[in-house]
Amino acid sequence: MNILDYLFAVVPMLGILIFVHELGHFIVAKMCGVRVLKFSLGFGSPIGIGNLRLRWVRGGTEYVIAWFPLGGFVKMLGEQMQGAQGEELESVPDARPDEYLDAKPAWQKLAITFAGPAMNLLLPIVAFVGVLGAGLPQASPVVGMVEMQSPAAVAGILASDKITSVDGVLVESWDVVARAVREHGDTSIAIGLEREGAAMSIDVPVTIRSSMNEFGEVIEIGWIGLGHRRLPTMVGIPETGSPAEAAGLLSGDRIESIAGVEVEDWESLSDAYAEQTSSAGVSIVVARGGGDDAIQVELEIPALTHLRALGVIPAAVLVRNVSEGMPAEAAGLEPGDLILAVDGAPVGSFATFAEAVRTSGGRSLDITYARAGETKAVSIAPKESQVPGPFDITGMEQTVYLIGITHGFPTLAGAQHVVKIWNPLVSIPKATHMTIDRASLFLRSLGKLVSGDVGLDNVSGPIGIAEVARKSLDMGWLVYLNTMVFISINLGFLNLLPIPILDGGQAVIIIVEAVKRSPISLRSREIVQQIGLTFILMLMGLAFWNDLSRHWGVFVEWLRGTGL
Repeated sequence: MNILDYLFAVVPMLGILIFVHELGHFIVAKMCGVRVLKFSLGFGSPIGIGNLRLRWVRGGTEYVIAWFPLGGFVKMLGEQMQGAQGEELESVPDARPDEYLDAKPAWQKLAITFAGPAMNLLLPIVAFVGVLGAGLPQASPVVGMVEMQSPAAVAGILASDKITSVDGVLVESWDVVARAVREHGDTSIAIGLEREGAAMSIDVPVTIRSSMNEFGEVIEIGWIGLGHRRLPTMVGIPETGSPAEAAGLLSGDRIESIAGVEVEDWESLSDAYAEQTSSAGVSIVVARGGGDDAIQVELEIPALTHLRALGVIPAAVLVRNVSEGMPAEAAGLEPGDLILAVDGAPVGSFATFAEAVRTSGGRSLDITYARAGETKAVSIAPKESQVPGPFDITGMEQTVYLIGITHGFPTLAGAQHVVKIWNPLVSIPKATHMTIDRASLFLRSLGKLVSGDVGLDNVSGPIGIAEVARKSLDMGWLVYLNTMVFISINLGFLNLLPIPILDGGQAVIIIVEAVKRSPISLRSREIVQQIGLTFILMLMGLAFWNDLSRHWGVFVEWLRGTGL
């Protein structure tokens, strides 16, 4: 582990978030006429070498960039307890009485207090406006795959169709289409689409299926069998004696070209094959085997106008490996098996199959598969297992149900487009909506944590934040920015909680003082601050413990390596 890589990722992120938060307090304090004595980004002494220091004084305010970057503060005149105010008055002889924070009306104090969290919640909007101006990659609403025998396939939707509307509402990205279908009930949904320049509308019956949400909970969603990613040209041969088998094709072969024309995905393969009319047969090149061991094989197949007549289907769920000690091995599944159905329902994609397994709750699934042209069935009870989390960080694994197989070949990326919006009248509302979506996710997460649906072991501290920042930076600037946005929203809402020493707790004190028309006693302030500090220290202790416990095994291995 290179500590510099982690610092390079986390220091700029937290530095920006803290600077923005404190900048909010600073700006509103200045607007309200409060004397700001010090604005420090970081804690400790100013960064510097020799007589050169990152410290300067402007307009009666000392600005500092300190050595310890994970923090910062704004110190205002009169902000401390009454016992310290006299000292501040002596150190600022030119201070006027109206420049003290305590001299301001309650609404101005509240405005200053809430300005920090407000800036953390405003930062995502500003960031997204900038991203939209620079160009935001989005998944285009173009169908990448239609699962076999799915409602969409029966209704006549084809791969490469461009979806223009869902139930009359215009759509501009695949995410909007997917969300509309997931949230739809078990009635027909009207899909408006464009095919080869012609507009049409198709009513598709919606099937209700089990899925998992972002919290790992099993929920019911709408499903019609559409996918954005494209199927590869890997073929499955489910029946013996088919023309494909007679020509020498095997399940798992990836067709690379037909009659000298290269094919990239299943749609282009279907189109290229349908164009072949030669009675003498069609020459194809297939890649057989996986990875570096793949070899090219030339074959000749009959021209039968469509692939189903040839006897091939997409190898949507082709078993490549079977994990030792897992239910699939115990049930007798082998590499090369082509999974066709689960509990009698056809599976047209690995994502659909994986979802059925993960939402099973461990109950036995009736799995139908083809091996050497023979169809077989077996019951398999998925096993609860640990898998890497979204950022593949040690100790942040997720618990899911698996049977222990890996797929033969991944799907291909779907159509993408870049959204560029320069008009602020358009970009600001869109950026606000994007921020609200992420804020809603955080609030739901917080609610799950409070209710106990999400365990306290999911609370992360600075080590966890550093790891997430590092991994997100590895995944690209957009992922890194989204991570920073989510942490900014996190800071904004957490600071609004009515806990002493947080902004929300300070707001409660201001309101109480305004209601009783007199300051809270020094002793009461001390008690409240101690309670708040104790709570925060306990929360920090929990976060640190979670961080350390996730890496305890690594630490023990390190100790063993030292010979201690």
